[in-house]
Amino acid sequence: MISILRKPTYAALFSAQVIALIGTGLLTVALGLLAYDLAGDRAGAVLGLAYTIKMVAYVGLSPVAQALAHRLPRKAVLIGADLVRAAVALCLPFVTEVWHVYVLVFALQSASATFTPAFQATIPDILPEEEDYTRALSLSRLAYDLENLISPAVAALLLLAVGYHWLFVGTFLGFAVSAALVGAADVPPARGQTISRPFRERLVRGARIYLATPRLRGLLALNLAAASVGAFVLVNTVVVVRAGNGGSETDLAVAMACFGAGSMGAALLLPRVLDSVPDRPVMMLGAASLGALSLIGTVMLMGFGLPSWLIFLCLWAVIGFFYACVLTPSGRLLRRSAHAEDRPAVFAAQFALSHACWLLTYPLAGWVGQAFGLAAALGVLGLLALTGLLLARLMWPAEAEREIEHEHPDLPQDHPHLRAHHGQRRHAHVFVIDDEHRVWPTQG
Repeated sequence: MISILRKPTYAALFSAQVIALIGTGLLTVALGLLAYDLAGDRAGAVLGLAYTIKMVAYVGLSPVAQALAHRLPRKAVLIGADLVRAAVALCLPFVTEVWHVYVLVFALQSASATFTPAFQATIPDILPEEEDYTRALSLSRLAYDLENLISPAVAALLLLAVGYHWLFVGTFLGFAVSAALVGAADVPPARGQTISRPFRERLVRGARIYLATPRLRGLLALNLAAASVGAFVLVNTVVVVRAGNGGSETDLAVAMACFGAGSMGAALLLPRVLDSVPDRPVMMLGAASLGALSLIGTVMLMGFGLPSWLIFLCLWAVIGFFYACVLTPSGRLLRRSAHAEDRPAVFAAQFALSHACWLLTYPLAGWVGQAFGLAAALGVLGLLALTGLLLARLMWPAEAEREIEHEHPDLPQDHPHLRAHHGQRRHAHVFVIDDEHRVWPTQG
């Protein structure tokens, strides 16, 4: 898996991703401390609204940003988004009002909603071989998990010597170095963007392709399953550890580290598994396991109370493993479901729609847990995860063949697509939604 880092362009972009993620992790710690300084006991409410604004920016602005940046050089878009994030990070130490936090968080996350889909759509062009791309997805998953482990540790060390406002400087440096690495990399231009389309069509094109493709509709349902259980872990682990077990802040870090370690274990294992096993069974197994573990945990909480500390840590590691089994292969599905010129739009649609799932499950995890207890929250989210699994199985049938036979009764006989298939209106090829294929065939 590490061998793909011998490719200079990918190595530079991966380094940019890791450094930017560490900066983002420092920002998370600093924002919590800033919220407490500004709002005291209301800090939780301030952070809750700030993270809701983050999700709204992701869901609402990602397709808009992609449509607006359609004709701009890819490298310039990535560098510009990083520089905006760096500038916002420099403004945060000077915040004096809560509403300043909301405005700056919206600006920063709007830039992230521009950067992340464009970055994700660049990697398949750099690594055209599916084996290399699979390993890049696993490395990306490892980077996210390592960020969850490294950033809090770096923040703790810095806070021993400086005030928390200096963490924002660390965030600035992370985004600035990321921009420099992107600038130094040989980022290929977006391919195939020769057709001029109206803004309105560019705005909805990614979602149209996404929702017209069975495997991507299934991916959306699996995103819901992962977000359901993931939201419980991210929202309620602190309640389980601190209030339920009377644990310390260190115990909370250990619990989250176990979740991350499970995810990292899956990321290390999946490249070899996916070389011989299709994506669908791996992802379905992950979602089914998440739903089943949630319901088992609900029964345990209702009947026996909180499990022992060791069992709890093992459970979190197993949940992290299956969580990564659902999310890691998703880039492979997106890559094979769109032509190169449509990949940025499809990745932006995935970014927006997957975060819409989190926009539902985050508040659900918090509100149900607070109103009815942890067992009820875990049970509701577990049922939602199994609902996502059922929808995925219905919307994404097992594909025996990637080539699908279909017919084009409406194309003129001299159309380039028909000429490419020897003038045959009925033919078979790897099927992707595009201008000539607007509806997925329901019959061979």
